[in-house]
Amino acid sequence: MMMGKIELTGMHFFARHGVYEQERIEGNDFTVDFSCETDMGAASESDNLNDTVDYQVIHKIIAEEMEIPSALLEHVAGRILRRIRAEIPRLHHASVSISKMNPPLPSPTECSKVTLSY
Repeated sequence: MMMGKIELTGMHFFARHGVYEQERIEGNDFTVDFSCETDMGAASESDNLNDTVDYQVIHKIIAEEMEIPSALLEHVAGRILRRIRAEIPRLHHASVSISKMNPPLPSPTECSKVTLSY
């Protein structure tokens, strides 16, 4: 077994997540970072996509889940990880961070961020 990490960082999405009605009406910019660990031994020798994790599949799952409005970023992150775990069972570990840019707070704040992993 040869463990390795795949990461997708800085994925940008416009979505309508938030507790407050105005957040769901206006929407906001979000940044998502994802990482996973898997056995890359076969791919390191075969040079065949079938022997590794196709990160286009991961991106597609994340994009689809980001389109579904939720009150909490925790809920969005949980949905993403549950789908990835169900659709790509070969992963040994996965982590997703979702950042809401310019969250509605009393002072300027670059982002609020939630990270979940399994």
